[in-house]
Amino acid sequence: MKIFKKDKSENKTKMSRNITICTAIMVLFLIAASAVVIKAWFDGKFDSVETLKEYMSGFGVFAPVVLMLFQAIQVVIPILPGFLGCACGSVMFGVTVGFWSNYIGISLGSLAAFILAKVFGMPLLKTLFPQGRYKKWSEWASKSKSFTAFLFVAMLLPLFPDDYFCYFAGLSEMKFKRFLWIVLLGKPWCILAYSLGFSLIK
Repeated sequence: MKIFKKDKSENKTKMSRNITICTAIMVLFLIAASAVVIKAWFDGKFDSVETLKEYMSGFGVFAPVVLMLFQAIQVVIPILPGFLGCACGSVMFGVTVGFWSNYIGISLGSLAAFILAKVFGMPLLKTLFPQGRYKKWSEWASKSKSFTAFLFVAMLLPLFPDDYFCYFAGLSEMKFKRFLWIVLLGKPWCILAYSLGFSLIK
């Protein structure tokens, strides 16, 4: 019995260490990728669909991967224009490739935001969001019994700032598995609507 308890404790310690390592790697990657994306943003690469298309075209066959990265980063850093990525993906790659590039990128970014909030908590959100908005949203997300339903509906709606609520979901008691299902089931419909709509302007 003692050996069993010891092994269980060691497994928890090992799992905690692995989570810490994975989180550190993710944070370092996000910092590096964010620096690249932010520099391009200040250089005027994301001012319009045309400038973003030109920027993406420079990566050749890797352009869809770069679009995924851009969409993931724009969730983690909510000031970046995510709808431009949806438009760019549809115009450059067509409905199918554009949809999957945007869907995968935005989903990964949403999961990253949730994990970052779980790991770093309130100090991170206070840094990312204006104090008044942070206080109002964080208190509501942590106490509201309808937050899960609200988050799912938010994922469905175009132009809704659900990126913010990915962070606030991380502050709530919501489990990662439930959040994962909300993203996987709620997010594709809005992105599909964007992909179909923007493909018409080709």
